Amino acid sequence: MSTAGPAPLDDALPQHVERVLAGWLDRRRTEVLGIDPVVAQAADALAGFVLGGGKRLRPTFAWWGWRGAGGDPGDPHAQGVLAAISSLELIQACALVHDDLMDASSTRRGRPTVHVEFARMHAANGWSGPPARFGAAVAILVGDLAQVWADDMFHAAALPEGAHERAAEPWRAMRTEVLSGQYLDVLAQASGDTAESTALTIDRFKTAAYTVERPLHLGAAIAGAEPRVVAAYRRYGADIGVAFQLRDDLLGVFGDPRVTGKPAGDDLREGKRTLLVAAALQRAEQRGDRAAAEVVTAALGDPDLDAAALDRARSALSELGAVQAVEQRIAALTGSALDALDAAPVAEPGRSHLFELAERATRRAW
Repeated sequence: MSTAGPAPLDDALPQHVERVLAGWLDRRRTEVLGIDPVVAQAADALAGFVLGGGKRLRPTFAWWGWRGAGGDPGDPHAQGVLAAISSLELIQACALVHDDLMDASSTRRGRPTVHVEFARMHAANGWSGPPARFGAAVAILVGDLAQVWADDMFHAAALPEGAHERAAEPWRAMRTEVLSGQYLDVLAQASGDTAESTALTIDRFKTAAYTVERPLHLGAAIAGAEPRVVAAYRRYGADIGVAFQLRDDLLGVFGDPRVTGKPAGDDLREGKRTLLVAAALQRAEQRGDRAAAEVVTAALGDPDLDAAALDRARSALSELGAVQAVEQRIAALTGSALDALDAAPVAEPGRSHLFELAERATRRAW
């Protein structure tokens, strides 16, 4: 059967991912009800988080990685592939719920974060102990539940014979890489490490690996792709994934909260050691511009950063050339990623969609 041309799963992939996730989460909720009805509070928080927004970027890359490696949406196992790649959204949920707690973020997608929501529940009921500690404990458990259910969902997917074994490498590596990247991020914030190399390493493993590179690798492995395709996917995925994070860093400082779902300047308040910050401080040192460096460092990690101080930090980042440097890095990474993809035997329509996804991920045109 030909892999070319439109197909229902291709045309409405995010909606199909939503459908599969909703069904899975509903079935797992029934299980926890049998333990104790109150446990459903945690399951409902996870379901609300997963189904309450998101671009479904990771399953999208995995799907088109599978399609580009010869996967056919008309194949009897296509629904199983859909289930396997949808589990990536639960890995994402784990990372975000824990990340929000570590960063003390109050909102996500315009709504209270999980730890804030449960802290409010604690306070409203007048329970004993600090509400914040309860909220943190539940957020850790909800994130862990997402990780466990992701693993269950992936391994329960009805894939072709040998596919689970082939996909074990990217699945295993992806989870270790994202947790390692999270640790490096926490360490950099605590130690005050503002080296550009540190920021790029964090971007590579905290974001790129589990956002683009490993989802593509996963799709390719399920399809039984040849090594040349896997290598091209990994190069493309690493570069586009880092470029995606760099765009996110710019949006974290300059983005519209109505679009990002988070308060303007939150990355600065959280003290994130991004490439944007690293590039600014390096340029300030090279120029001997202590005033600009002090503006940036004063904003970094200041939880009470107000609009005026944010504007001063934005101006300094722009005037030091850090914004331009990050934009140039995004362009270079995107170019190298597309070169790698172009040189590989990737099947249509996967090839065309991966080119389009590179544009959307790095320009954030959605």
